[in-house]
Order: sequence, then C-alpha cells, then structure tokens
Amino acid sequence: MRTAYLLLAAILINCVAWAQIPLIQTDASHAVIMDYDTGVVLFEKNGSEAMIPASMTKMMTAHVVFDRLANGEISLSDKFVTSERAWSEGGWGSGGSTMGLAIGDSPTVEELLRGVIVLSGNDACIVLAEGLSGSEEAFADEMTALAQNLGLSSASFENSTGLDADGHRISAIDLARLARIQIQQFPDYYAFYNERSYEWRGISQPNRNPLLGRIEGVDGLKTGHLSVSGYGLTASADQNGERRIIVLNGMASEASRAQEAERLMRLAFSAFEKRTLGPEDGAIADIDVWVGTVRQVSVGLSETVDISGHKRAFAGAVAEVVYDGPVNAPVSAGEQIGELIVTLDGQEPVRVPLVALADVSRLGFIGRVAEGLNRLMATDSSQ
Repeated sequence: MRTAYLLLAAILINCVAWAQIPLIQTDASHAVIMDYDTGVVLFEKNGSEAMIPASMTKMMTAHVVFDRLANGEISLSDKFVTSERAWSEGGWGSGGSTMGLAIGDSPTVEELLRGVIVLSGNDACIVLAEGLSGSEEAFADEMTALAQNLGLSSASFENSTGLDADGHRISAIDLARLARIQIQQFPDYYAFYNERSYEWRGISQPNRNPLLGRIEGVDGLKTGHLSVSGYGLTASADQNGERRIIVLNGMASEASRAQEAERLMRLAFSAFEKRTLGPEDGAIADIDVWVGTVRQVSVGLSETVDISGHKRAFAGAVAEVVYDGPVNAPVSAGEQIGELIVTLDGQEPVRVPLVALADVSRLGFIGRVAEGLNRLMATDSSQ
C-alpha cells in the first residue's frame, strides 16, 4: 500500500496558520452538528457516547408510527383507547409532559402524533404503544429493533416516553441520524414538528422547541429534560437550500438550553462550508505503473464530491492518495486504481475513489523483461 500526501491548495486548502485550539466549544455534555445533505458530522462532543435522551426518545416513538403509516398497517384516522395506565403515568396528575387524555378517550393516530411531537405528551406515547404493540414494553422492543435496522447502533429503548430507565440510551450522533432519516423518508409527517401549538379538550399548549420562530428555517424537532440528563434538544433548519441538524444535551437549565441551541445552530451555518472537488479539477496525482508503456498514469475524480467542514479546518486539511502499487498494466481510463482521503480536524475522513485518466497498455515480452531487470538493478544499487 502506497500513500502520497498532497497539498490541494488551489482546490481545497487555504494556506493560513491557525492556533491549535478547539474550533467550537460548548457547555453541553454531548453535542453534534451534522450536515444534512452528506450526513457528515461537522462537529461533535461525546457524540458517539450513549446518553440519556429523555423526551428526545419520542422521535423514535414517532418514527415507529410513521413506519406503520407508510407500510399501510394503520391510518391517521385509526383510533386507540386511553388506558388507566396511560392516564396514571402520563396524564395531568403524573407531573410530566401530557396531552391531557382521560381514561376512555379515543383519539385518532393523527391527534396522538400531535400529542407526542408538539406537546411531548407521555400519555399519548403510551396510548400509541399499547394500541400498536399491545404493551409499552413490546413497543419499546420494536423501537430498539427498528433503530438497529436503521443503523443506530447505540440505541436501546426501555419505554416510549423517555422517562428514566436503566439501559435506556442513544448517542447524540444517532439522534442526528434519526432526524436526518425522518426528514428524508417522511417529509409529510415531519411537518408535525413545525406546529407551534396544539389544543386538546380546550387546552392549548405550545411546542417546547425554543428555536421555532426564532431562527430562520428551523422546522423541528424535539426537546428533552430529566434531572439525571439535563436539558437537551434535537433541532434542524434549512437556510438557502442547505440544512443542518444539531443535537445537544446536559444543559443546566431551560434558558441555557435555548441560548446554547441558538448559538450552535447559528454556527452550524456561519462557521461551516462546503467545497467541491470534481472531474473538472483534472489530475490529482500520478500513480506508478508496472510493466506499462508509460511509468505513471494520472488519476482524478470520476464524479463530483462535496467536502464539508469548519472554515478554519480547511487550512490544516490533509489530502492523501492511497493505492496498491505499482499498479499492474494494462490500465483502462475510468478504472478505479486508488482512493483520495481528505481529513479535516474534528471529522471523520472523507474517502473518494480515484480513477485512471488515460489508458496504459502492457509492455510486450521483451519490454517486461527489461523493466524487471531495471527494477532489480535499482534495488541492488539502493542496498
């Protein structure tokens, strides 16, 4: 395996020296900024660490319902009956977030979704769980199974509400991924997250998302709070055709959550940018060829790729061309023979296939013998 280190100054990197300090700092115990289009994590603090999500759990509760709706198993007009358990554990007397259901109420799935998403109602969650799976425990198992199938490997759910329970965990990165999946797969149902209030039995309650109506383009998602986890939020915004997702948790108060969420969302757009590499950039590097009619072949990109990152991180970006070499001739133009790996501070490397930009024929027998002798002599002289 060979590696070539490149300085892609004209394409990617501004030659500016910056002090080695964290690009973003936050008081949140867990935080993530994700680019929606690429799914790239632009910033994270303890982002992969499984944490207590509190009511941000309800994003997964809603996702199970969205999935059932999309599969035609249920409809928005279906009704479920409010049980005594749903009322006692999630009603007004429970002291937690509630839709305000009474025993025997038969709200529709659509009404319950608004109760879950807009009002963060624990009672609405339990009614949906019992109606769809027979029990909240069975529904929680389904939540975990579906999350794992979606690639959210940190997810483990014990209930539908997010109330504290041993082993009830998911990482901030996986919450951001879940938000991205919902926006992609269920745009119509995602619109529930943007509703500013909802009324049940004559009582109107506001959406708890502090960024709705405060930051341009914010249209979701969900707050969370428990004494053991602090105040958290998963939120998304679309500005000028670009979307970002943020997650934070562990804030000390409702006010500090709102302030820090606003700061991180503004940074998500102002501090980050995309730079584009593509075939029009021409040759990225020259790769050695074995027994070819030429000793090297130029490689470049076959398709356009966006590299997203903090504006200051591009100054220290490292670009590597990695390939198994020398490459054996013949080589065909368009054949993948290497990989470009771009690494920016604080992010996972971006890996892009590199293809040959020209054909290289294989030497004839005499030429191959001569090439072998030349390389052998070069090896001997180096020793």
